Amino acid sequence: MIYSEKQYGISVAELAKLKGALARSEGKDFGQGWIRNVEIEGLRSVISDLEADISYYDLLNSGQVTFSKSFSLETLPSAMIQARIAAGMSQGDLAAALGIKPHLLRQYEDTGYLGVPLSRMIEICRVLNVHVSVSFELGQGPHSAVHCWESVEELIWQQFPVEEMARRGWFVAPEGADLVQCARSYFMDAAGPNFVTANHRKKSCAAGLPDEYALLAWQARVLELARTQKADTAEFTRDTSWLPDLAALAGRAEGSRQVRDLLAAKGIICVMEPNLPGVHLDGAAMLGEGGCPVIAMTLRHDRLDSFWFTLFHQLGHVFLHLFDGLRFDFFDAEEGRRSDAIERQAEQFALTNLMPGADWESCRSRRTPSAEAVRSDAERLGIHAAIIAGRIRRERNDYTILSDLVGPGLVRAGGTDPASREI
Repeated sequence: MIYSEKQYGISVAELAKLKGALARSEGKDFGQGWIRNVEIEGLRSVISDLEADISYYDLLNSGQVTFSKSFSLETLPSAMIQARIAAGMSQGDLAAALGIKPHLLRQYEDTGYLGVPLSRMIEICRVLNVHVSVSFELGQGPHSAVHCWESVEELIWQQFPVEEMARRGWFVAPEGADLVQCARSYFMDAAGPNFVTANHRKKSCAAGLPDEYALLAWQARVLELARTQKADTAEFTRDTSWLPDLAALAGRAEGSRQVRDLLAAKGIICVMEPNLPGVHLDGAAMLGEGGCPVIAMTLRHDRLDSFWFTLFHQLGHVFLHLFDGLRFDFFDAEEGRRSDAIERQAEQFALTNLMPGADWESCRSRRTPSAEAVRSDAERLGIHAAIIAGRIRRERNDYTILSDLVGPGLVRAGGTDPASREI
């Protein structure tokens, strides 16, 4: 879909080039006719798609189309873009009406409004005269819906994992006490009454929707623990020059135990907290008290490669996303890597900072993924073999190879245990 006049101009120029290429291909005399036919059909397909996009943009922009004003949540992002074009508004016009920078509006549209706060979505719909009607139904089990609340009073406290919270000692329940009321009191103290209506949007694991109430409880616990570290944490700045020092720790057997102190010195709180049942996460990034960035890790997979990749992936969210105009928290699972731009950016941040591109390109083990090649590359680069082995497994999407080299069982054994929350 074409979003702007600039993209429209580029598309028209590209269409002319493609038509020229098609004419040249049709005039060629290939030795093998099937090659010519494949090339021609490919060009015709691309031309057809581009012509459809251009025609649709022309139609919306001409005002000759009657535009529906009511949409479901699933189609809302696309509908908002179409409504803007049909209203004759450029991205700059809409940004000005909202009082935001044009580049932020472009980011909203490029990501399909992913992570844009509900209050901002409502404001944009109001400007565009787009109306949304939403109803939520409880399906079969806790993974069937995402819950939205206007206030803390809308929470269904009975759906919190109160028995597990009590078992973990998050709150003390006197004999005969109502666990639901105890959990409510704990949540209000740990997270605060404005927690659920704060300007955040949770990002679910690609592996499936988590139990939203278990996720709320887990995040409240993380923020509670983060407050205990706030006094020992420096002021955060968006300086990344120290990241090579952090990556260097990955080359040491005891490196994972030194992470928290280094992060605290750079203004980032790191918390270890195991998953609650129904929350299958590896890591999360969020803003804590006073706007301090907080990274939470569960060590669901006790492997060195998972520990370091998850840590740097969350750091990617801290430096690239937490403080931009989107303002939402991130909850990630290793096996649920998303295809959206934000997750790709965080993943590339992690890969690049753990092992610079030139180092990765120089690895013989990329092409010959043997244990011997991995160990040789690790020794030459001065990093742990688990980092190289983990990246090979990730890029090949084959988690059956090099299993002995990814540091299984070494994170908790090295003193990094979410049960103790010490690293």
